[in-house]
Amino acid sequence: MSFLRSVSPLDNGPVVEGRTLTLRMPIASDYAAWARVRSESRAFLATWEPTWAADELTRAAYKRRVRHYQKDLREETGCAFFIVRRGDNALIGGLTLSNVRRGVTQSASLGYWMGVRYAGQGYMSEAVAMVQPYVFRTLWLHRLEAACLPRNGASIRVLEKAGFSREGLARRYLKINGQWQDHYLYAILSDDA
Repeated sequence: MSFLRSVSPLDNGPVVEGRTLTLRMPIASDYAAWARVRSESRAFLATWEPTWAADELTRAAYKRRVRHYQKDLREETGCAFFIVRRGDNALIGGLTLSNVRRGVTQSASLGYWMGVRYAGQGYMSEAVAMVQPYVFRTLWLHRLEAACLPRNGASIRVLEKAGFSREGLARRYLKINGQWQDHYLYAILSDDA
């Protein structure tokens, strides 16, 4: 079943259209825009992400990242989207569905990032809401999970506004900015959406 390729006829993977945003797979020609938004947002993002590799923003590292995304799509274990603003086609952030699990679980993990100049404007709330019908009605998953740092009030608001419920605290769950850190665990079920 080619469930991850069923939204769009494009060769570049699924596309999800929203009111002001488009979610689409990263492609090689996105490198300059991706490097620009990530570079200008580095200090902002470092607080919430794993430590960046020394070559994080190089073209070679970006190509490896895109190949990894394509492999996940082929193997139906994940899907990466760039968040693109429809009015000016600006790449403003990213959203990933990873660890897609079938069988008795039927779930995936959600991750996301936003460029510093686009943060706090409602774009991530729109993107997270947009991806839910794709997860539940195209991929036919039962559960979408997310984790966020307890001090990340913006991310907590995004998840709760999108209908996610806090299910608990995972101690030292992810290594963020070089340190193992606690995370709140959130989830939304197909029945909730």
